[in-house]
Amino acid sequence: QVQLVESGGGSVQAGGSLRLSCAASGYTYDSNSMAWFRQAPGKEREGVATIRTRDGRTVYADSVKGRFTISQDSAKNTVYLQMNSLKPEDTAMYYCAADYERSTAYVPPLLPTWYNDWGQGTQVTVSS
Repeated sequence: QVQLVESGGGSVQAGGSLRLSCAASGYTYDSNSMAWFRQAPGKEREGVATIRTRDGRTVYADSVKGRFTISQDSAKNTVYLQMNSLKPEDTAMYYCAADYERSTAYVPPLLPTWYNDWGQGTQVTVSS
């Protein structure tokens, strides 16, 4: 069983930046893809960004394009989410997710059901 541990959340004013980290452990092989999701109170979990491990191909939600960047450090089994120009509507619990089972022929989608392994989440709060 893989363990995913997020860190880097916090409180920031609008326009500020945060970098989230997600460290994976427990498996001796790389994930097929990893992703960041977020969930605000009373709302459904939504995909933020995904990255395919073998080639770094990324997908972003329209709401974060140009502001957020997902990246990976395979040597450290860690994925990052650099968040710039933060807005109050970015306030949410951010979750890291990993897939180890799907075909790598597909670009990993922003769908929670694609991923089987999840972290506990890290809170991001953006004040106006």
